[in-house]
Amino acid sequence: MGDWYNVERVSQPGSVILAAALPALRQANAARRAGIVQGPQAVDGSMSMAEFSDWVSGLDSRSTLNERSAMCVSSVYACVSLIGGALASLPLKFYRETAGGREEFKPDEWWLFNEQPFPCWAAAPAWEYSAWALLLQGDAFWRIHRASDRSPKIVGFEPLHPRTVEVLRVRDRLAYRVTAQPSQQSNGPTVVLDQDDVLHVPGPGFDGLRGLSQIRYALSTPGMIAMSADDYANAFFQNGSRPDYALQTEKNLDAGQIDNLRNQIADRHGGATKAFKPMVLSGGLKVAPITMTAADSQLIEQRRFQVEDIARIFGVPPFMIGHTEKTTSWGSGVEQMSIGFVKYTLQRHLVKFEQEINRKVFRYAGRFCEFATAGLERGDTKTRNEAYRIALGRAGEPAWMTVNEVRRRENLPPVDGGDELATNAAAAPQGTQQ
Repeated sequence: MGDWYNVERVSQPGSVILAAALPALRQANAARRAGIVQGPQAVDGSMSMAEFSDWVSGLDSRSTLNERSAMCVSSVYACVSLIGGALASLPLKFYRETAGGREEFKPDEWWLFNEQPFPCWAAAPAWEYSAWALLLQGDAFWRIHRASDRSPKIVGFEPLHPRTVEVLRVRDRLAYRVTAQPSQQSNGPTVVLDQDDVLHVPGPGFDGLRGLSQIRYALSTPGMIAMSADDYANAFFQNGSRPDYALQTEKNLDAGQIDNLRNQIADRHGGATKAFKPMVLSGGLKVAPITMTAADSQLIEQRRFQVEDIARIFGVPPFMIGHTEKTTSWGSGVEQMSIGFVKYTLQRHLVKFEQEINRKVFRYAGRFCEFATAGLERGDTKTRNEAYRIALGRAGEPAWMTVNEVRRRENLPPVDGGDELATNAAAAPQGTQQ
């Protein structure tokens, strides 16, 4: 107590603690403005270094785009939720090569990826969280937990927040320094993992260490414009949909009269609850609007454009997030739209997850995993029945599916004799005259 509380310290003006912390805060603030993350940041309810810097400097948390403020934009939220929900709904199936092709099997990892990857995580939320990390932060990380330090047996996959992971290059391999979150102190404050113990799925622009963060690059300007438009609309309606105005008079008013007039108007007509009270002007005062209307500023058109721009960044057709102003060129019918979404949007993410899982979990050829996208590409009843009719073999056409294979696709039990391909013996008549 005597060493800390001394005359020299307490005689300094201002806060001694804040004065010592301000240089680090300024450095962190400048690095964040430049798009550089210096060390892991808090990801729970506590305040991160960047947020504390904003609080000290008086900046609003919405003045910069981060993963929280980005999700406040409806189009960003819709795109991330759509892709994350689609990823979470796809079962991950496992196969092994055979002499005749391949066969499906269920290893121990099937349960981890499809039901519960970690004791406190169900599979669907874990996949959604990975999609959120990949789409907004640029990287998705899952820590591989094994039965022991020397055992190859995998017992769990723990999703990690990208800001708690630092990627390092050690010669021709990668190492991952993971800082535990406050709720995970039982794992220790920091742990360094080899690349074989981490599933790392990077986004576009991967440089060997990390992918590019969409928040700091592609979403930076469109997201901020969308947030600014939301803030403008919110302030406009909070003020009773009344534009800014000025009071004009030919008389000369002193400073006291101006302040008195301004205070009276603010007290009697400020805010949405008082905006519709009639204003009585005297002494030759006239009202002159000084702001553009929403129509003149093209607020509605700008907000529509931002929806399309943000949907373009995520590769999502605008109509799939509720933007139906224009017709789609993704084909007609739900089937064609779903196929286009899987082919051009989901597939680029699914391949990365599949390759990372195959090379980290199986370690050798012969066993592999694939996401089953047939559910999303499933057509309507008429289209499916027509396809099954062709697969079972029509008159004069060879069959390439059995009855039980078709019934399995429709989640129906097998029937006796349903495992034989139709021979179509009664084909077209022979010797038919043309």
